[in-house]
Amino acid sequence: MPSHRHPLPPGRRARLRSARPLAACALAVALVVAGGSAAGAAVLPQAAVSLDAADGHYLITLKDQPAATYDGTLDGLARTEVDPGARLDARSDAVERYTDHLARAQRSVADAIGVTPTHQYSLTTNGFSASLTAAQVRALAHDGDVLSVEPDQTLHPQSTPAIRSLGLEGDHGLWAAAGGAEHAGAGTVIGDIDSGIAPDNPSFAGKPLGSAPGAEPYRDGTGIAFRKADGSVFHGTCETGDGFTAADCSTKVIGARSFVSGRDASGVPLGPQERRSARDTNGHGSHTASTAAGDADVPAVIHGRTLDTIAGVAPAARIAAYKVCWDGPDPTVETDDGCAASDIIAAIDQATADGVDVINMSLGGDGPSPDEEQRALLGAASAGIFVAASAGNSGPDASTVSNLEPWVTTVAASSVPDNYAATLTLGDGRRFAGASHMGPSPVSGPLVRAAASGVAGATSPELCGKGTLDPAKVTGRIVQCDRGVSARVDKSAEVTRAGGIGMVLTNVKADSEDLNSHAVPTVHVDVDARPAIVAYAAKAGATATLTAGDTSGVERPAPQVTGFSSRGPDPADGADIIKPDITAPGSGIPAAYKDVDGRPGFAALSGTSMSSPHIAGFALVYLGIHPTASPSEIKSAMMTTATDTVDAQGKAVTDPFAQGAGEIASARYLHPGLVYASGPRDWAGYAAQTGLELPHPVAAVPVSQLNLPSIAVGSLLGGTTLTRTVTSQAAGTWRASVQGVAGADVTVSPARLTFTAPGQTRTFHVRIQAKVGASTGAWTTGSLTWTGPGGTVRSPVAVRPQELGVPSSVSGSGTSGKLDVAVDSGVTGRIALEASGLAPAQRLHDPSGTQSGPTGSLAPNREYAMQINVPANEKALVVDVAPRDGASDLALELERIGDGGKRTVIDVKITPSPSERIVVQAPEAGEYVATVAAESVAGSAAMTGFDLTRYDVVASGGQGAFATTPVQLPVQRGKKATYEASWSGLAVGSRYLGLLSYSGSDATTLFDITVPADSTAPSASAPLAATSYRIRR
Repeated sequence: MPSHRHPLPPGRRARLRSARPLAACALAVALVVAGGSAAGAAVLPQAAVSLDAADGHYLITLKDQPAATYDGTLDGLARTEVDPGARLDARSDAVERYTDHLARAQRSVADAIGVTPTHQYSLTTNGFSASLTAAQVRALAHDGDVLSVEPDQTLHPQSTPAIRSLGLEGDHGLWAAAGGAEHAGAGTVIGDIDSGIAPDNPSFAGKPLGSAPGAEPYRDGTGIAFRKADGSVFHGTCETGDGFTAADCSTKVIGARSFVSGRDASGVPLGPQERRSARDTNGHGSHTASTAAGDADVPAVIHGRTLDTIAGVAPAARIAAYKVCWDGPDPTVETDDGCAASDIIAAIDQATADGVDVINMSLGGDGPSPDEEQRALLGAASAGIFVAASAGNSGPDASTVSNLEPWVTTVAASSVPDNYAATLTLGDGRRFAGASHMGPSPVSGPLVRAAASGVAGATSPELCGKGTLDPAKVTGRIVQCDRGVSARVDKSAEVTRAGGIGMVLTNVKADSEDLNSHAVPTVHVDVDARPAIVAYAAKAGATATLTAGDTSGVERPAPQVTGFSSRGPDPADGADIIKPDITAPGSGIPAAYKDVDGRPGFAALSGTSMSSPHIAGFALVYLGIHPTASPSEIKSAMMTTATDTVDAQGKAVTDPFAQGAGEIASARYLHPGLVYASGPRDWAGYAAQTGLELPHPVAAVPVSQLNLPSIAVGSLLGGTTLTRTVTSQAAGTWRASVQGVAGADVTVSPARLTFTAPGQTRTFHVRIQAKVGASTGAWTTGSLTWTGPGGTVRSPVAVRPQELGVPSSVSGSGTSGKLDVAVDSGVTGRIALEASGLAPAQRLHDPSGTQSGPTGSLAPNREYAMQINVPANEKALVVDVAPRDGASDLALELERIGDGGKRTVIDVKITPSPSERIVVQAPEAGEYVATVAAESVAGSAAMTGFDLTRYDVVASGGQGAFATTPVQLPVQRGKKATYEASWSGLAVGSRYLGLLSYSGSDATTLFDITVPADSTAPSASAPLAATSYRIRR
């Protein structure tokens, strides 16, 4: 099933990082298939709220730390954060006292505005969800205890040979290393947050629960207890409900909970087939759970065909299902199926409380994950839980990857060698293999194109949509149908309705070949086979035969990263982190499914939803052998031992933004030798650097300096030095080498590390210098490898040399003056400087009102809108808003009015600063609307006056004189260059804005010039921060 993220109001962090506009609709993400406040603590910014806040269901985060990261700074409440390798014990006295404190504080905040929480969170994040009016939303935004208020968000469900290809079986396979399949993942528990579980499926077979404590899970009062490999105890609950009884839990399924309050608050009813319990009526949750931890040697029957026996990666692990995704009332569509973010966060919090070791989140989309979800996953990882998540199904386009944060292991999807296939043999003898699990009997007959077989007036019959095919043209024939628009199984259903006997499903662009339960025998081929098939089918007398198995004689190299798998990098974080992290099988994966006609069901699905639980399963096996391993240790072990995927010709792929570190390698990851460790403090530094607001924020850590098992520099200006630390698993000496990275010189120092015992740490530095003549603005990739006792530890490296880094703005004052501006250069040569402006400030007023004084006044939670006309050929439009008192907090939004009065949001600024600025380069001429909102009013004042100001920067005709010396700036690679900017002839008591452009580049610098009423001497200042750009050639 395809993954789609719909437009919606992004969180505060997304707005500040990527200038995403507000929108009126609700955010939709997709299931992916195909700390304590103490005196002296840092002052946190006021909570953020959209300008268009409305009645609805919201997520409210408070400023105190959750238990997973609480550092003990409150009097009388002991520290609850755990040390590396430990798991949070939610039942400890310290945790229970602290979470009770948080719960009371949450209720106090809720009581103050008269609402009842639908969920309360205290372990992984601190807050609650509730249905709020717009007035209550704004009241919470001004509550000093509130960190953020975000709209609840809806998520939608989307969607063996893999066992052999992953090396699980055999004398030298992963299971043998774990002591056999019956011990792989023993003593561990996975929390699968999804659409529930079908407990009667053979993949989840277990023994009835007893009541005596022992090695097996047992009933403990009203709950289920299980002593895990690390010595801690999992405490599960088997919730009874519609279609789910206490007997449905077993020694295999030791927890089953459902979360539906957020879904109910959305107002979308559940479907008649849905069960208000952990029972899975969708199939997605059963599939992911069994892929990670299903029992071994389970015969799977799909569409009447018995496949090889299937198994999860960690058959001995136990499963706790947390149902958060619910089917909607229309079974023919997926848009009304959904999972509320508030329910997901409640499930993360509960899974942490129960004591799971691994969480699988087969969720993803086309943009940043919701802030509150990432805070919750950060809390879970800080509590010692490994989190696997899908990369997304929006490939192969760049910068589509989701789940970007370093505390999550983000998984791409790959094809499976020798996966289930069938062969299409054309009447002229040519053969094409594709995905299929058709039965053993061949199907032969005339071959026709759906495009030429539609009923009169049919729209796009080539897509085989419902009611589009003409039985007179299809009966007794094999039909070639194009992929797209409608579900794949709906196409074969249409072929059946029209009397067809088989289907050839052709991709129209590079994409997955999927195993679906089709209504007629079907072969699904990729786009490269389509032209020949379509051309032949158009001939008179064309025939075809569909035969089980691959008899094409054409090698199908694998594993290949699938076409649908989302790619990096993430430009919002400066592209200084490699995502996805790793690749695992995700195409045509057979696993457990929902019950079909009252019997256990199985299905073969494709998507990064399928690859993520593979990695979750590998984490369970690792923890079964290394029970105290931290999440970062497991991630490092997987990444540094991974192997390259291949392309369609069988050549190794080294693109880390497609494959991450590569395909998981089961033979080596259990004992890598060296580990890159990171933890909550590092992750909090990443949050500070990227704008994710946390309780008790720490100093920002540059993303490229995080101690990750990968290296990325999104903007290399000359050279940089990165630092990494590794921890040994055994004594020995390791030597560094660098492969690839053709556009840069990479030097490791020291190049040899010696360890005399396990657990020792060594730090090394990586100097990266762009090569003279290297292509700028383009990625150069490779790897850094340590070779030592027993093998190698490899990290992917990605570097993008750039040509220029300039300050985004500088400021000066006086009727005339000059200032020096420094730029960083990644090239040697000359850069032409172009000065535009200076544009005078124009304070805006209501044309029908007074033209003096402030633009207007606002009370808290009130808005002011003004229309702006923008002429043609402007270099830049700049709109500022500032409070007259200098302290009230304002927000600013700019929209363009299009045809028919339709408004398009250009930008929104809501930052901790009292004033805001929006800059639009080369604006389209026309009408715009600037909207100001008062987020808060300083002191006891009822209102604040504000000034709304515009600047229209043009290439020539500005006021006064504005120039640079020199006009052609000499630059040298790896060094700073300085030019002088000067101005003169400005009026006293005015403000001006200029724009400096750099030849052929997107780089610009804004010049703010203020001329006080008593101006005599100039002064100037320039910020330290610079942004990197590529010079266009």
